[in-house]
Amino acid sequence: MEDYSAYAPWIVMAVNGLVAGWLAHLLLGGGGLIRDIFVGIIGAFVGGALVQAGLLKLPILLDWPWAHQILVATIGAILIIIIARIIGR
Repeated sequence: MEDYSAYAPWIVMAVNGLVAGWLAHLLLGGGGLIRDIFVGIIGAFVGGALVQAGLLKLPILLDWPWAHQILVATIGAILIIIIARIIGR
């Protein structure tokens, strides 16, 4: 049997990205379900990279670890949408 525990962090990041894409869609509008999913997953990676690089420090500490991860992913998704809109002009 193969051990799938190595994939768990990637799956959690993807699920957080799905929620983050939906939240970014609610805040900034536009897009459909597929775009929300795509932007959210990329935003999760971007937000996580910004936190690891020390460029994104949240001034609040949330009680649930999932809420903190979703907040970081949502910030990343919002950045992706803003950059895409700037480039698209």
